[in-house]
Amino acid sequence: MARRGPSPQKRAADRRKRRRLAAVVLERLGERYERPAWAGPRVDTVSELILTILSQNTADTNSFRAFTALRQRYSNWDEVLAAPTDELEDVIRPGGLAPTKSRRIQHVLAEVHEATAGTWDLSFLGTMPLEETREWLISLPGIGRKTASIILLFGFGRPAMPVDTHVHRVTTRLGMLPPRTPLARAHDLLEEVLEPDEMYPFHVETIRHGRDTCRAPRPICGLCPLTDACAYYVLAAKGKAPMAPVPKGPAEDGPPRYHDQLIHGWMPPHRGVIRADPSD
Repeated sequence: MARRGPSPQKRAADRRKRRRLAAVVLERLGERYERPAWAGPRVDTVSELILTILSQNTADTNSFRAFTALRQRYSNWDEVLAAPTDELEDVIRPGGLAPTKSRRIQHVLAEVHEATAGTWDLSFLGTMPLEETREWLISLPGIGRKTASIILLFGFGRPAMPVDTHVHRVTTRLGMLPPRTPLARAHDLLEEVLEPDEMYPFHVETIRHGRDTCRAPRPICGLCPLTDACAYYVLAAKGKAPMAPVPKGPAEDGPPRYHDQLIHGWMPPHRGVIRADPSD
C-alpha cells in the first residue's frame, strides 16, 4: 500500500508555522544585521556563474585565488572559451578539482556564447518568466537550484531563495523545515512563505546568523535572539542537543559584510572583472 503524504490540513498548518517563524526571523535578525537590502549586482552575471563553479567543494580563499588567476591570464570570456582545456586547468588549479571545473567552465561558457550570440549579455535573465529563467540556468552544466537562485536574487533582484548549508541549518533548527529536508525541497518550502521583497533580507540574515551564531556543529545559543521560537533550543536547554558556551571577552567588531562576501567569502575587486570586450 502506497504511503500517504500529509493531509491538506497538516500542510496548511505547517505552512502557517513556517510563515510565523519567517516573520520572527525577519524582525529579530533584521534588527541584528541592520535589515540588508539588495542594491544591485556587484559582478557581471557570467562572472557570477564562473565564481560559483570555482567555489564548489573548496574554501573561499582557494576560489578567490583561482578567479584572480583567471582574470590575470585572460582578458575576456572568448579567450577563456578558446583556451586549451589543460591550460585552463593549470590556471585555476588553486581552486581545487581543476580537471572537472575547467571542463565545466568551458561547457557553461559555450552555452552562454550560443544563447547570447557571442555578446555574453545575460540581461534577458532579468525579464524572462521566473520559472523559465530558473530552468535555463539549471540546464547549464554544474548549475543547480542554489546557484540558479543566487544568480536570480543577487544578480537581478528577482524573488528566488538560495538555500545553502547555513540557511538550511538555521531554518531546520528553528523548525521551519522538517529534519533531513532535501535542499531542492527546502527551496520550495521557504519560497512559498516569503514575500518577493523578503527573500533577499531573509537569505542574508540567516546566512550571517549561521556563520556568526548558529554554527555547526554547536550553536552559540546564548547569543541568539531566536531561542524562544527555536525548536533546537528546547532540546539544547534540556541537555538533549549540543550548544557552545558564549565566548569570553568582547566580540570582534569588524567591518560590515556584504553579499559578495556572504556568497564567495571575499569582496570582488572594483576593476579587473572579465568583460565580453576588454575595452568595456
